[in-house]
Amino acid sequence: MAFISEDFLLQNKTARRLYEEYACGQPIFDFHCHLSPQDIAENRRFKNLFEIWLEGDHYKWRAMRTNGIAELFCTGNASPHEKFMAWARTVPHTLRNPLYHWTHLELKRYFGIETLLDENSAQDIWDHANAKLPDLSAQAILRKFDVQAVCTTDDPADSLEHHERIAASGFSVKVFPAFRPDKALRVEDAQALNEWMGRLSAVANVEIGNLSGLLDALKKRHDDFHEHGCRLSDHGLDFCFAEPCTRQEAEVIFSKVRKGTNASAEEATKFASFLMIFFAQLGAERGWTKQLHLGALRNANSRMLKVLGRDMGFDSIGDGRQALPLARYLDRLDRNGQLPKMIVYNSNPSDNYLFATMLGNFQDGSVAGKIQFG
Repeated sequence: MAFISEDFLLQNKTARRLYEEYACGQPIFDFHCHLSPQDIAENRRFKNLFEIWLEGDHYKWRAMRTNGIAELFCTGNASPHEKFMAWARTVPHTLRNPLYHWTHLELKRYFGIETLLDENSAQDIWDHANAKLPDLSAQAILRKFDVQAVCTTDDPADSLEHHERIAASGFSVKVFPAFRPDKALRVEDAQALNEWMGRLSAVANVEIGNLSGLLDALKKRHDDFHEHGCRLSDHGLDFCFAEPCTRQEAEVIFSKVRKGTNASAEEATKFASFLMIFFAQLGAERGWTKQLHLGALRNANSRMLKVLGRDMGFDSIGDGRQALPLARYLDRLDRNGQLPKMIVYNSNPSDNYLFATMLGNFQDGSVAGKIQFG
């Protein structure tokens, strides 16, 4: 029995009028997403419902693990069909969770399926959806929902070759990179940072033997991103880094890490603070908008981090102090004349009022909504 009607979540006449007369016909401008530029460039065609719907979806993996589903059916080597059936067994238990709504909205909007997904309906839904997949390539999906522009999330060490292919293809949707240099901050893991800097050095064609080399390489990639249409930087942080750190201090920390020794927590905070000001300077020169994602507690399960790596569904809301670091960071940029247009997102809803009122402190009348609450 279908429950996703045309009035889903529209609970009164005013809500329906606002949606039907103003919202539903608007195009989509997506300034933060994790879509794959390679999938878009290659106009990926999906073999089955698992590939388009479950592959890499750690939100679904979290629910499946909670439902007693073994890792074999999440990130393991079970077949696509077996993984889909495991998800179907989980869906009824997600009632009152957004996953339940998302699941059935997606089945309806993309595949025209209004049957509730469970273990009994799973095979019919698998067959019906797979039959419709030839019409749902990566580019076809973007066109279907009138997407006008998409900003992907890209590391400075990424080559941007897929963005070049998209731009040269004449694809009607504008696809731009967004500069996400989080890995440059991870001086607490010398091995990972040095491996990453090897890739950065190669793509930037800049030798990174000291701090100046790192900054030159990051500046070179910032310029390259700008030439590819990028106008957004994107930072995923536990909290804002705004501790005083001189260039000499940053040089000492960097030298230590380059030699293979992990930085301490205090050193990591100071180095991140130094780089976040450097990134702000680069953005100010180019007139970019900055996006800050603050307050997640990442990789809480150290055992699974070691087994599976990052971004596998073991992040949660953090409850770290946000007000003072955020105020210090925004104030420092404002004093230096480097405060850009900015969107600030918080992970912890307990911080909603904190963030909303903080941003009002730094509006300067130069443009409406210069600092926005994401």
